[in-house]
Amino acid sequence: MKRFDENCLFCKIIKGDIPAKKMYEDDDMLIFCDIDPKAPKHYLCVPKSHFKLLADMTEYESELLRKCLQKIPTLKDELGLNDGYRLVINQGDDAGQTVFHLHIHILSGVKMGWTPA
Repeated sequence: MKRFDENCLFCKIIKGDIPAKKMYEDDDMLIFCDIDPKAPKHYLCVPKSHFKLLADMTEYESELLRKCLQKIPTLKDELGLNDGYRLVINQGDDAGQTVFHLHIHILSGVKMGWTPA
């Protein structure tokens, strides 16, 4: 069963109350452009059920996340991901999660390095 939070920014975007540049949408997910991009191509893939952390997922939401992860590679041409991409899921405050609705960052368009803290 889908959960919704009236105060959640991403739930409001999913509902259509806040505009976003949508790149893909179906019954399970929404992919839109990040308003503060960290790469030339930076999208957010948001499951259409509200939960903050992987540990908070119900069985239904686990299935939504699986569908998101399977769908992203099929959209590589539409999203311009042909030269590679990075997926990031921040979990909690220390990881940099600022919107507390689980989402997948899709980053591409630049050669990325790895600089751990």
